[in-house]
Amino acid sequence: MAKAAKIRLFVECPLAKGQGIVLNKDQANYLFAVMRLSVGDQILVFNGQDGEWLANIAEGSKRGGVLACLEQTAPQRMPPDVWLIFAPIKKERTNFIVEKAAELGAARIIPVITAFTNSERLRQDKLQAHAVEAAEQCGGTFVPPVDEPVKFADLLTNWPDDRRLMFCDERRAAGPVAKVLADEASGKWAIIIGPEGGFSPDEADTLNALPQTVAVTLGPRILRADTAAVAALTAWQSALGDWG
Repeated sequence: MAKAAKIRLFVECPLAKGQGIVLNKDQANYLFAVMRLSVGDQILVFNGQDGEWLANIAEGSKRGGVLACLEQTAPQRMPPDVWLIFAPIKKERTNFIVEKAAELGAARIIPVITAFTNSERLRQDKLQAHAVEAAEQCGGTFVPPVDEPVKFADLLTNWPDDRRLMFCDERRAAGPVAKVLADEASGKWAIIIGPEGGFSPDEADTLNALPQTVAVTLGPRILRADTAAVAALTAWQSALGDWG
């Protein structure tokens, strides 16, 4: 008996009724060796542009395979135009930030190297894979791109005039997120989170001097960098995102 569709897979090809999807070696190994699927079973696929589709396994082996699109099961859902910018920390916690940003609806993820950033060398391809896996598991149809790490000064050079920047500044008497954002409009935004040691005084001054910056506080408790990223994106989504 064919197995019902429970597995979701991100693919990099157009999706439409009757469209054939050629699996790469890693995808085939996952479906046929790990998940023990076989010809005739069905899975769900998405590519970040065409929504979610039900697909039938037409051919399969541990080295490759072919899927056939049957019907669309969910429309494409795009997130609000909000970027998450964060300073990398320890490997597992950096992975956590990327995964949760994808789940919470970030449109783009940008690692930034600051004065106090202290982390291992990042592999952009590995972080992108974590974003893909998060979207597969949480039912999303969009995978945010994860940029190569950028230096703090380069990030702010020619910052877009029309993109607001939410700066979680715990050293300044900023207002709480909900109160501050109540007076703001939705649109193009970014959220920036510092490393474990926070931003340097010069970096904080540079951020606060930027006309697009909106300074906020995340409350009376000092949060770890990974917790702060989740809290900030959650608060923004509740106030200006698509959670309303």
